[in-house]
Amino acid sequence: MNEKKISFIMCVNNENYVEEQSHYLKKITVPPQYQIEIIEIRDAISMTAGYNEGMNASNAKYKVYMHQDAFIVNPNFIQDILNIFSDKSIGMIGMVGSPKLPENSIMWNGPRVGKLYYNSIYEAGESVIGEFEGEYEEVEAIDGFMMITQYDIKWREDLFKNWDFYDISQSQEFIKAGYKVVVPNQKNPWCIHDDGFFNLREVLNLKNYYENRKIFQREYKSNIIID
Repeated sequence: MNEKKISFIMCVNNENYVEEQSHYLKKITVPPQYQIEIIEIRDAISMTAGYNEGMNASNAKYKVYMHQDAFIVNPNFIQDILNIFSDKSIGMIGMVGSPKLPENSIMWNGPRVGKLYYNSIYEAGESVIGEFEGEYEEVEAIDGFMMITQYDIKWREDLFKNWDFYDISQSQEFIKAGYKVVVPNQKNPWCIHDDGFFNLREVLNLKNYYENRKIFQREYKSNIIID
């Protein structure tokens, strides 16, 4: 394991995003003696399978699993995550998260913390989802557009075979392993999520989403205490 290496891992199916990612990643300051790598997974059958492939291909201690349309705009991103990971009890960092998952396990239906810049077909701007005091806020789940780890835990491709609930599942896997999952206190958002283009058919077909929700609740119901 290379403790001075950061790997940026993403599943890609749009070469325009790959080119744009290169533009943003070149602007990140790499601390002395550290190195970065970029791993692009093509033709992944699921997010969990793609991320397992990326994880197994890298010897980096620190891994940034990110959507192809999530762009880092904080030039001090690497040093900022290293500062948080100096607490070895913290296993994973996200930009947006839920301190308490709602009973239906849909994170966006409950309280959330974090910030991001967003860009959609309707509008663009800064979204302040929830502010807090302190360096970070401990959460039960983080949003999958960016998930940063300092330990390797296998993604549950045995359970989640498409593109939903992989993020909440992995959050729970880290918590089960005894690690904290946190959202940093961002003065300004650290990244942009550019979901301006989407597959309308996938958005309207929620069958897979709700099937994955049932799988999640069945697998992790003993982990989550419902108020």
